[in-house]
Amino acid sequence: MSGWRKNNPSPSVKKSWSQDEAKEKLSNYCAYQERCIWEVRRKLFEKGISGEIEDQLIDYLIDEKFLDEERYAKSFARGKFRLKKWGRNRIKMELKMRQIPENLIRKGLSEIDPEEYYDTLLSETEKKWEKTHESDLYKKRFKVVGYLMQKGFEQDLIREAIDSIQPGKKG
Repeated sequence: MSGWRKNNPSPSVKKSWSQDEAKEKLSNYCAYQERCIWEVRRKLFEKGISGEIEDQLIDYLIDEKFLDEERYAKSFARGKFRLKKWGRNRIKMELKMRQIPENLIRKGLSEIDPEEYYDTLLSETEKKWEKTHESDLYKKRFKVVGYLMQKGFEQDLIREAIDSIQPGKKG
């Protein structure tokens, strides 16, 4: 399934659900917030439900439109970009970890407006540049680049953003 299950081969199993109870609980779980199949499988594993019943429950959630991985990818990309100011690389990595197919990841990333993306990168670059107290400009630049790469922005765009707030300094 995922690295998550491999790293937790025998977690303490919480109170198990009946199949009807699981349908109701999972419907509420998915209605509250967009979920992906990976998250639902994880929840079912915690409750000790697997195999054919697990597949039936997931099919039910998909049929009833509680689960939709395309809708999830789009919502995830918009949310992480707007709220957490993550870049495309970080969003893509997180969606891959949740086993979202590549074509749906692309659709999710297409929800991010390129102008808004670059404006956010500039804003994050300026904020980090001001907060970084380092007298050596190369070290300061290195720290800011590292921070922005950790947030998932692309290196060429980061370089462009830093050059735009630091005119005359090319590196």
